[in-house]
Amino acid sequence: MVKLTVDLVEGAMQYTNPLKDRELDLRGYKVPAIENLGSTLDQFDTIDFTDNEIRKLDNFPLLKRLKALIFTANKIIRIGEDLVSSLPNLETLILTDNNIAELKDLDPLIPLNKLSFLSLVRCPVTLKMNYRLYVIGRMPQLRFLDFKRITLAERKQGRSFVKHLAPITKTDSASDNGNKSKAGAVKTFVPGAPVGKKASDENADINAASKFQEKPPSNEQQPARDFPQATLHAGVKRVIMSGGNSQDLNAIQDAIKRAKTMDEVERLHHMLSSGQYAGFAAHWHKQQQQSQQQQ
Repeated sequence: MVKLTVDLVEGAMQYTNPLKDRELDLRGYKVPAIENLGSTLDQFDTIDFTDNEIRKLDNFPLLKRLKALIFTANKIIRIGEDLVSSLPNLETLILTDNNIAELKDLDPLIPLNKLSFLSLVRCPVTLKMNYRLYVIGRMPQLRFLDFKRITLAERKQGRSFVKHLAPITKTDSASDNGNKSKAGAVKTFVPGAPVGKKASDENADINAASKFQEKPPSNEQQPARDFPQATLHAGVKRVIMSGGNSQDLNAIQDAIKRAKTMDEVERLHHMLSSGQYAGFAAHWHKQQQQSQQQQ
């Protein structure tokens, strides 16, 4: 497995991209971890790590110039807590097609007060209940989430939603990180670093989210087209008004479970995440009947 050595960094392609930013191309080297970026001498606005094997977003030196990071098609499951001290001017973070699975795993991004563009497309976390509300509420500095502009209506709903969640505390974060770290590993507190929650607070958050779901805003207060595009687990209603109903939602989730090819899964997942599944139940039931008749 290739390591991100000083020689590799210095020999990688560098150029001025269409945005007139200096970019370092580290695509496709299959490196497992971030290291030796100090050798860039903070001379780049963008670094592209697409198509590598990176599992944790951490270990950056202080890079004041860096504004954009691209990590499409990696294996990232965790985000380091010290990003804000290393990347104080980060504006764009692309984490498309990674393995981040829990909402609380996104909390280390909260202190990045200049972060305006975030993509988590095709990450498991996007299927969590109230994913979009959670991210918008926790990170009011964002302007775009998953390549969609955040509306004023979404910001209001996000602020209301996070009020129902358990507060993030430093003690909880230290405890959570202690459980995940190896024996003997030393954790250093970074002032201003994001903090997590106790595992015991999960149920409180779920109950609060349920209460929030029971009182959706009226159509007079919020036009249907302005509702956030949040995807939910099976059995949970979507927050958005996409024109579909609970039968359509159950039908498309059943179709995903029965899908036989990855292309079909991707197509259905896109329909679900974008909210474009109105009338799918009738189509799915008809398809199932035809399949049974053929058998």
